[in-house]
Amino acid sequence: MSSFKYLLGISLLVLIGLTACSRSSNRDTTAYLTIKGSDTMVHLASTWAEVFMSDADAPKLSVTGGGSGTGIAALLNGTTDICIASRNIKSKEVELATNKGIMPVETTVARDGIAVIIHPDNPVNELTIEEIGKIYTGAYTNWNQVGGPDAGIIVLSRESSSGTYVFFQKRVLAKRDYVTSARLMPATSAIVQSVSSDEWSIGYVGLGYAVEAGDKVKTLKVKDTADSPAVAPTVASVSASDYAIARSLYIYTNGEPTGSIKKFIDFTLSAAGQKIVIETGYVPVN
Repeated sequence: MSSFKYLLGISLLVLIGLTACSRSSNRDTTAYLTIKGSDTMVHLASTWAEVFMSDADAPKLSVTGGGSGTGIAALLNGTTDICIASRNIKSKEVELATNKGIMPVETTVARDGIAVIIHPDNPVNELTIEEIGKIYTGAYTNWNQVGGPDAGIIVLSRESSSGTYVFFQKRVLAKRDYVTSARLMPATSAIVQSVSSDEWSIGYVGLGYAVEAGDKVKTLKVKDTADSPAVAPTVASVSASDYAIARSLYIYTNGEPTGSIKKFIDFTLSAAGQKIVIETGYVPVN
């Protein structure tokens, strides 16, 4: 009898273990999903989640930021179901994922323009990509070098874990290093707040944040080259590829999305989901 009880106990433990494994690997029936990553996309993803959860049968969704790199790391560590990212996954991250048995799958869900913002009292209205790059690499340190007043430039940037930081460095700085005096901000909202209070500061934010800030900041027009027209970041200019500092926004999942994860991604790409993209200041892909 004692031997039978021992074998029965082992069998129950195995059954419990198999059940637990089944739940952890099968996301189709989960009642709770986590979304983590890009601060640029937090407001957009939160709005998607709020509308998506209005369906009584939809799972509960938790949305947090921290940066695209943080979201991708969470996906690779198995601590988030969905990663939102404002940059492509890097080759070294793909290699790490492969070593962990993770297969990142990318879905483009929106487009975004990166707005360069300054204080409303700053008289500068436009800059070229080259001028912005020189400011952010430290070649230019005074506003009078770009047609402004004699005042030192306060350079504001996102932290290196941010997808916006990575994209801006590649597109505007031509992969050069940021000036060491740049103030690294933990969130996009912190850049907006600092620019609105520091008269001679300059920062870069997702288009939606610039629109939401309104007259608290001034959004600069940007010239791709010295001979190009100065273009303001708008939904129309980004959609038409007229604005020089624009990019795609992504969702990453572990493998092809299924179940509740697929339903959420399908919603983001639906007419209702893409309407939210427009309403939150981003550019639709459908």
